[in-house]
Amino acid sequence: MSLFLLKRFATFIATLLAASAVIFAVLDVLPGNVAEVMLGESATPESMKALSARLGLDRPPLTRYGDWMAGLARGDMGTSVAYDTPVLDLVKERLAVTLPLAVMAMALTTVAALALGVYAASRHNKPGDAGVMVLSQLGIAVPTFWFAILLVWLFAVKLHWVSAGGFPGWEDSLWEGVKALLLPTIALAVFQTAILTRITRSAVLEVLREDFVRTARAKGLSRRQTLWRHVLRNAFVAVLTIMGLQFANLLAGTVIVESVFSLPGLGRLIFQAILNRDLVVVRNIVMLLAAAVIVINFVVDVLYAVIDPRLRAAHR
Repeated sequence: MSLFLLKRFATFIATLLAASAVIFAVLDVLPGNVAEVMLGESATPESMKALSARLGLDRPPLTRYGDWMAGLARGDMGTSVAYDTPVLDLVKERLAVTLPLAVMAMALTTVAALALGVYAASRHNKPGDAGVMVLSQLGIAVPTFWFAILLVWLFAVKLHWVSAGGFPGWEDSLWEGVKALLLPTIALAVFQTAILTRITRSAVLEVLREDFVRTARAKGLSRRQTLWRHVLRNAFVAVLTIMGLQFANLLAGTVIVESVFSLPGLGRLIFQAILNRDLVVVRNIVMLLAAAVIVINFVVDVLYAVIDPRLRAAHR
């Protein structure tokens, strides 16, 4: 187990460094003058010179990359050109919206998809299975932004159950904050639930065909007992990979949903930063999202080893 963790941690660090190098190369070593890209064609030579000095563009790229990495290690992401505020403060403020939204969407996705996937597999080739497959196909086919607009029209405009958008903050009332995130959570979770339902169904069906399942049934275990004791644990290994990727996608995929519901989250911040050509903010948020994906994959690999003893044995 220790050797496996050591190898995975080395891969984790190497992937993190490779991602940072690619992000830096794409955004900081752009063809042309980065200061001109950020300020636009109408910028004066004086303002371009001042911004170049502020960003350290007169230094070699490797030096700038080293400074950026050292700053990240200290928790310093630099200062936003558009907001004139430390990027870390902006990220902290926006994560207070995006992180709860992603966690709520992931929780809803996990509960709904596992229930529907197991239900469909246990009723393979029956009407219940067909109904779940039709619903999941609809969930995949319907665009997230259209579904989000539909939710706003129905629950906010017609029924007046919730507000059409905005976020009141967590300070005054926890319930008001959760209430503001309910519709965005549903909109964000529909596509991911549809995908995970189909994968859960396939994984459970595959395990149900294994010899050890037939042996368990031959020993007298009921179908329900076999499902809970033997099938779900083995099927969960395949499902876990998709769940890890989905949580990372939820963090990165909030741009559209946060824009539709006017939520001041991380997705909306990066969207505004791109519009404002604030490359300092864009670079650090992209790195943050890439790091989130890499960390989640690392955690999933560790959980693999915990769940599946064959993986631990292969690295001894």
